Amino acid sequence: MSFQLIENLDSLLPDVLQKRKPTSLFLLTDQKVKRHCLPLLKNSLPKETKIITISAGEQHKTLETCALVWKELTKQNADRKALLLNLGGGVVGDLGGFSAAVYKRGIPFIQIPTTLLAMVDASLGGKTGVDFEGFKNQIGAFSQPAEVLVYPDFLKTLPEIEILSGFAEVIKHALIADAAVWNVLRKRELNNQNWKDLIPASLAVKEAIVQSDPFEKGERKKLNAGHTLGHALETYLLKKGSPMPHGHCVAAGLVMESSIAVERGFLEEKEMFQIEELVYSLYGSIPIQKSEIKNIIKLAAQDKKNEGGKVNLSLIGPIGYCQINFFASQEELVQGVSYYL
Repeated sequence: MSFQLIENLDSLLPDVLQKRKPTSLFLLTDQKVKRHCLPLLKNSLPKETKIITISAGEQHKTLETCALVWKELTKQNADRKALLLNLGGGVVGDLGGFSAAVYKRGIPFIQIPTTLLAMVDASLGGKTGVDFEGFKNQIGAFSQPAEVLVYPDFLKTLPEIEILSGFAEVIKHALIADAAVWNVLRKRELNNQNWKDLIPASLAVKEAIVQSDPFEKGERKKLNAGHTLGHALETYLLKKGSPMPHGHCVAAGLVMESSIAVERGFLEEKEMFQIEELVYSLYGSIPIQKSEIKNIIKLAAQDKKNEGGKVNLSLIGPIGYCQINFFASQEELVQGVSYYL
């Protein structure tokens, strides 16, 4: 597993396909990506490529959508040497990777992420899956992509809200493992970030951690910083009918969990203030009420990282490092969400 930062899709993709020599080629995408990004790739695709289009959005990241993909692969007689290209954001990458991982017990797939969130997070690491019964990524498998092709110019097709959603993962990677990058990115405006340097630096953090712990037994848990309470908040807002982007919720989770890290003595208060300053300046504050804290924490109890019914946190501290396997009390969780408010 590795990634390639590429500047010219036209020349690279044919080389990849020549090396792989698939018996048949499929491209999975969604309606929005098909309109905005597929035209940039189309000239380099063989004419016999079969396009599978799914509906866009997290609400379609389901087993029912996987069934549509499997039906099309079956209809086209795809064998175990078929190749699936996943062109899109995290939903397409996660769902496409899972569909490939279990079709005929596994066919190879290539991730071609089109959002910043997918470029720096979802496309790398081998986590695939779908949502189930209202819980994110409840059904899934570890399956590594054959290649990850990162084309930064796809970012030009995105609105700012999508860039912000991915930027939360860039922030997280710097906070857990690269203090030097943190001290650069926090001083720049969003539209002045150097993506061609920042994306590889962020991916390098994730790649190093994943390679040291591919099945999340230890070090890989660092990547969950901000995600335990962030995912709980995201799930709560989705159930409530007022969804917010993943990155916005992770950014909120970084503030919540940083306050717990300060109380635990891992993070200095002045470092927490740096995190707060950046998060609130970029993402504002998600409007939740004190009366909703209890329901958010209930959802944190469903997190896959928990053990023995205890909520497991990965806490930043000091900046550039992350502590894993800290079980938070109910009081600490309430304090963390309350602090964000």
